[in-house]
Amino acid sequence: MTADHSDAQAHRPWRQIVRRKSRQIKVGNVLVGGDAPVSVQTMTTTLTHDIQGTIAQIKAAEEAGADIVRVSCPDEESTAALKSIIKAVNVPIVADIHFHYKRGIEAAKAGAACLRINPGNIGSPERVREVVNAAKDYGCAMRIGVNAGSLEQELLDKYGEPCPDAMVESAMTHAKILEDHDFREFKISVKASDVFLAVAAYQALADACDYPLHIGITEAGGLRAGTVKSSIGLGSLLWAGIGDTMRVSLSAEPVEEVRVGYEMLKSLGLRRRGVTVISCPSCARQNFNVIKTVEVLEERLQHITTPMTVSVIGCVVNGPGEAMMTDIGFTGGGKGTHQVYIAGQADHRLQNEDIVAHLVGLVEKKAAEIAAAKPATDQAAE
Repeated sequence: MTADHSDAQAHRPWRQIVRRKSRQIKVGNVLVGGDAPVSVQTMTTTLTHDIQGTIAQIKAAEEAGADIVRVSCPDEESTAALKSIIKAVNVPIVADIHFHYKRGIEAAKAGAACLRINPGNIGSPERVREVVNAAKDYGCAMRIGVNAGSLEQELLDKYGEPCPDAMVESAMTHAKILEDHDFREFKISVKASDVFLAVAAYQALADACDYPLHIGITEAGGLRAGTVKSSIGLGSLLWAGIGDTMRVSLSAEPVEEVRVGYEMLKSLGLRRRGVTVISCPSCARQNFNVIKTVEVLEERLQHITTPMTVSVIGCVVNGPGEAMMTDIGFTGGGKGTHQVYIAGQADHRLQNEDIVAHLVGLVEKKAAEIAAAKPATDQAAE
């Protein structure tokens, strides 16, 4: 049994995720909403006017699989740099705009695929109209970005504190501003650092509109804590079918946000990219150093984008069973002799050799075979 077998099991009711029906928009060449795959986003941490540094960071995110990248545009120097940045990269660029309506107009003219704004905080109705007209003129989408930490004062006065009702009201008020200008190419987010608040707000917003939703737990924390926190919140939403595009907000390099995002989607069967390593936590039964092997193996396989499963199990208790359900399996055996499985079948033994190098070689060979047999259009669709 191979990864194809596991895909065939997706018809089982307990494996199905029924996604919320949303309208579809375009962010550059990426479809968001409708039946499009959940897209993975990240945001640069460089100063945007550092053109080469920003391009390098975006390209690294691209290699990690980012579908969309956001850059902050706090000043004219940043929007002036956008044109050069956009020309040098392949992913659509979202310009993050706060307060300064002119930055939104400049970003749209520079070729930004999307503007992240709050229509209510960029000035008078006339200024909002100017930004919307620029978005229309230059084919730019928008994201209404509501955040629990920056709700309008009148909503805080009304509700007493940030709460799901306040966040949804903010989002729908901003949506109406855009609708009144006959603009509907937008997605909405209602982020909070509190998992309960964010999830409840997104659930309520999902019921209140059919616009595509950008989901995230904002300011989630560092790599480990932020990954756990985001997995709980975003996993709950994705499992419920809510979410059309996502960002994992970590105090870490953007590529880490992308990697974590894909791992979430892969775990739920919503996206397939790269190698999924299934490994045991190890114990006294292990016949090789599982933890170190997996640590090095995952790093060595970062360059593989072909969807594939590899099991690495320390002993024969679960090793053969896991190997039956993966493309490549490795089970530790006694006296330094280990069993290698290909497509669920025992294939050959490995003795006193570099386990990681051997498995990397097998994965690269399998990836090359899949690439040779598959049309390029099918690979891109994944």
